Amino acid sequence: MEIPKGNFAGFRANLRSDLLSGFLVFLIALPLCLGISLACGYPAISGIFTAIIGGLLATFFSNSELTIKGPAAGLIVIALGCVTEFGFTGGKDPAADYQAYRLALGVGVAAGILQILLGVFRSGILGEFFPTTAIHGLLAAIGVIIIAKQFPIMLGLHPDGKPLELLANIPTFVLSMNPKIGLIGILSLLIMFGYAVIRNPRLKVIPAPMIVLIVAVPLGLFLEIGKEGTYTFLDHTYSLGEKFFVDVPLNMFTAITFPDFSGLTTVIGIKYVMMFAIIGSLESLLSAKAIDGIDPWGRKTDMDRDLLAVGLGNTVAAFIGGLPMISEIVRSKANIDNGAQTRFANFFHGLFLLVFVALIPGLINQIPLAALGALLVFTGFRLASPKEFVHMYYLGKDQFIIFMSTVIGVLATDLLVGIGIGIGVKVIIHLYNGTPIHSFFKLNAEVTREDEHSATIVIRGAAVFSTWIPLRKYLHRYLQEGKNVTLNFSDTRLVDHTVMSKLYEWIMEFEEKNCELFVRGLAEHEAMADSIVAAHVKRKTRE
Repeated sequence: MEIPKGNFAGFRANLRSDLLSGFLVFLIALPLCLGISLACGYPAISGIFTAIIGGLLATFFSNSELTIKGPAAGLIVIALGCVTEFGFTGGKDPAADYQAYRLALGVGVAAGILQILLGVFRSGILGEFFPTTAIHGLLAAIGVIIIAKQFPIMLGLHPDGKPLELLANIPTFVLSMNPKIGLIGILSLLIMFGYAVIRNPRLKVIPAPMIVLIVAVPLGLFLEIGKEGTYTFLDHTYSLGEKFFVDVPLNMFTAITFPDFSGLTTVIGIKYVMMFAIIGSLESLLSAKAIDGIDPWGRKTDMDRDLLAVGLGNTVAAFIGGLPMISEIVRSKANIDNGAQTRFANFFHGLFLLVFVALIPGLINQIPLAALGALLVFTGFRLASPKEFVHMYYLGKDQFIIFMSTVIGVLATDLLVGIGIGIGVKVIIHLYNGTPIHSFFKLNAEVTREDEHSATIVIRGAAVFSTWIPLRKYLHRYLQEGKNVTLNFSDTRLVDHTVMSKLYEWIMEFEEKNCELFVRGLAEHEAMADSIVAAHVKRKTRE
């Protein structure tokens, strides 16, 4: 079967498939873009701007055929933190909120330019540096924060507080919810969870987020939640009004907002430029890599080129008032499931958003905020799913400790400090298991045999996350040369989970090229869990 290509010929050949998938992804993206924007403290239209730019611009710079570019829940915590530290008041002072938004846009432009530079200087490989368990912990913590922040909004409440404090108050929120708003929010959440357990594809033709809107919009109108005033239920009085609906301008072009770059000279500005660039790039690269793994045609993304595309998209989006974008995994997975063939499905998803918001913005203003809150609570649950915690425990107690340290670290501090805590705990565990200190900084590898068809590489000391990149370079070089490779770990004290998991990915890479990658020398090592990608420690170092 011929591999679809994202060129002009591919555009014509796959028009029907890409157009249909783009439309279905648009149905998913519309409510999510609105919800993510509001959760970030940005105007609702901001996420739409980002998805439009991600579709109409980034499509032509990236060679990632099936990823969807747009705003992502994983960046909510950073974006909200940025506007908050710049003075965002949550509606109490509109002038201060607007200025905080403009300052955050300035940060977004700078972060986008930094991503462009990372792409130009071929830094996409940096996504391989961070330990996988700590990244999973980071995403799970973000999921918990999203749930904590959006659950009360789903019930018509707007409390302040830290994530752990908000989580502890969930029973109180349920008891004190606005009944009409809570009905919409809870029903929307039940739809999302109910949709997830449906297995018959014929019953899932319309995406779950659009089903939520189909139910929530008429229900909101029936309950008259937009009518200014109050109502009484069980001897308690509750307010209603337009504040419970999405608010976007009837002319989207009047919402274009230009950035204020004065914040870039502050500590806050510099901090968030780095966070947007690093965390955003990392999430985007991981998403693109994950989608490559399920591409029906086995196509591979040029990570440097994709990072360049995301950087360009972020620069333009932030310059007109948009949120940061990444290659978003949930919409990308839906894109594959809907039969997309090439990158033009991403283009069509952006085009449909542009047409919809330009022609019928009034419909958006009938969407209850509670419904969007429910969508984000479900998104947060997926990031912090109990299955993720069980999976990490299955990988070994050491990995579970690193994972939980990252989660708790992020919840107690912030994203960068939290992931730093996770990496620090990983280093301590490696030291306990006998890893030489120098093995964290330099890979001790020696090519002991090389001929026309094969090569043998002996690794000494330890193979850990921080030296994976130089080991990967060996593998990439020999794979390009079409050679079989034997990695001998008999002289190592430890091969960590990050390296083990990536090696199994590379075993499949070699198979695709009709070569073989052999992993040898682990007979004297003890696996720290039953998983094939668990860390392996030499027995004598643990006695």
